[in-house]
Parts: sequence; structure tokens; C-alpha cells
Amino acid sequence: MNRPVTRLCAHHLEGMSYRDADLVEDLIGKKTFAEVMFSQIIGRDARPVDLRVVDAVLITLMEHGLTPSAIATRVVYMSAPENLQGAVAAGLMAVGSSFVGTMENCSLLLDRILKADDAQAEARAIVQSHRDDKKPLPGFGHHLHKPDDPRSLKLLALARAEPDLPGKWLDALELLARTVDEVYGRHITINATGAVAALLGEIGIPTKLMRGFAVISRAAGLVSHVAEEQQCPSGRFIWETIDREIPYVGAGKSAHRHPEG
Repeated sequence: MNRPVTRLCAHHLEGMSYRDADLVEDLIGKKTFAEVMFSQIIGRDARPVDLRVVDAVLITLMEHGLTPSAIATRVVYMSAPENLQGAVAAGLMAVGSSFVGTMENCSLLLDRILKADDAQAEARAIVQSHRDDKKPLPGFGHHLHKPDDPRSLKLLALARAEPDLPGKWLDALELLARTVDEVYGRHITINATGAVAALLGEIGIPTKLMRGFAVISRAAGLVSHVAEEQQCPSGRFIWETIDREIPYVGAGKSAHRHPEG
């Protein structure tokens, strides 16, 4: 078995290296967080277009209001205020295939289209199978933003304006979107994670790493929820509302529940 190695970081008596760069001499005060993050994850220096795309993606995914990830963070912080990182970690556990992290599943579909001999036929097969199985199509639809998700329109317009992007992932997404409308007989918006999948694909982010960018972005958003929770607590209100609104229907005598504390 080959001996494992790492190329990410090394400590030595005089300092520390990130990949092939000296942390003190080459990075601190000279590179942005986004530049160093990109280089560490992808293994190459970020181009200006990479940074513009990554910034747009990170800003888009940072905040979604009181969604499951933010609720989890606030309730856990209420329970253990000495453990900020635990509260943020609890929220990050909700970044998955239903919320925030769906760009990964959308990217898998776009990759199928890009590799197909007949892209249109593949797009139709994808959409038809999801419709027949009554499964949500990753990257499409939104409960609030109709007829279009304004975030997606902005992200796709920014990407189309970049001459250094090849455009093939954008083309695949737009082909899939047209096919969705045809098969369903109505317009269904590309949501933010669908647009993010295409943008990250354009700059060469592997599908299996895309959700990592959602995690990085959402971590910052969840810290802001902790900051607001410190000033204007809502965790206990969320808990007590659930306790009041979800009735007990078990056998035996009815019981009045009392929150702890």
C-alpha cells in the first residue's frame, strides 16, 4: 500500500506553508481569503473569473432566512450557548439534498447531458423520468420565487457576461430548463442551486466538491444567526411554539406539557 501524503500544509520551526506558498511571506496581507481557499481546495491559483464566480456563489448561498439550518443553529445555541461551534455545526448538518446542497444533484444531471451523444434526448429522458416517478428535479422550482428566481437570473447573466467561461455548463442547464417547460407544459424556474451548479461547473469545480462551497458560505450565515440570537433570542420562542402547536395524541390521559427551565 502506498504511503499517504499531504500537499495542503506543513509546519516548521520558522513558519508554515500552504501548498507551495509560505503563509507569512506569500499569503498574509497579500492574498484574499477567497484566493487562498480556492487554491487549497482545487490545487491551482484562482483566475480573476474564478474569484468572481466563487464570490457570487458564496454570497448567494450565505443566507436563506429561518430555514431548517438556521433554526437548528438557533435552537442548539439556546440550549448550549457556551458552544457556538456546536450550534453552527448543527445547522451545517442540514445542508443536504433537500436544502442548500442540491447543486450537487443538479450537477450530476448536467454532467449526464454534457457526456451524452444526443444532449436533447438525454435532457428529455431526465425530465420525463423525474416526472413519471413524481420526484423533484434538482435545481428547479421554488415555493416562493415565481415565475423566476431572481437570484438565478442574476447569476446566469453574470456568467454569460464572462468571456473566459466556456459556457457549456450554462448551455446544458438552459437546455434542461427548456425541456422542463416542454414536458411539464408550464414554466418552472431554475432555482439558485441550479444556477450555482452551472457556474461552479464552468470554473471546473468537481461535482462531489460543490456542496463544500455551500458549507463554507452557510457557515458564515449561521454565525450571523448566532450573533442575532445573542441580541434578539428566538430559539426559545421556536421551541415553545412547536410545543404549543403540535398536539399530543397518544393514548391515556391528556397532559399539559411544560417547557423545561
